[in-house]
Amino acid sequence: MSKRIAIINGPNLNLLGKREPEVYGHANFESVLEGLKESFPDCELVYYQSNHEGELIDALHAEGFQGTGIVFNPGGYTHTSVALRDAISAIETPVVEVHISNVYQREDFRRVSLTAPVCMAVISGMGIFGYKAAVEGLLKQ
Repeated sequence: MSKRIAIINGPNLNLLGKREPEVYGHANFESVLEGLKESFPDCELVYYQSNHEGELIDALHAEGFQGTGIVFNPGGYTHTSVALRDAISAIETPVVEVHISNVYQREDFRRVSLTAPVCMAVISGMGIFGYKAAVEGLLKQ
């Protein structure tokens, strides 16, 4: 089986580089994705971003029975979406949850992840490097 990793980003992550750069950094995700493709030339990386919960569920379902893994940043839905948790539970492909900021240094409500318990691992607070660490982890499983 070829190595395929899906990177799925949730709400507001289309604003990386613009939104709160002191928290999320100055890089837009297109540049992050290009860096990942350079770092993992033998891996097919596919990318999807949506601000809509149902579209994220559809993306998880579409990728969840193929490939090597999914890197998922559910954004604000991390703390609220039972539906995303159920979608992750329903699929076979392992999922690594990624957060650019350290959610444990932020508001109390961000410290609760409904999705983390059904993910293979969680990476939080490593900035955009967390995506690279997640891909490496999925490729080594």
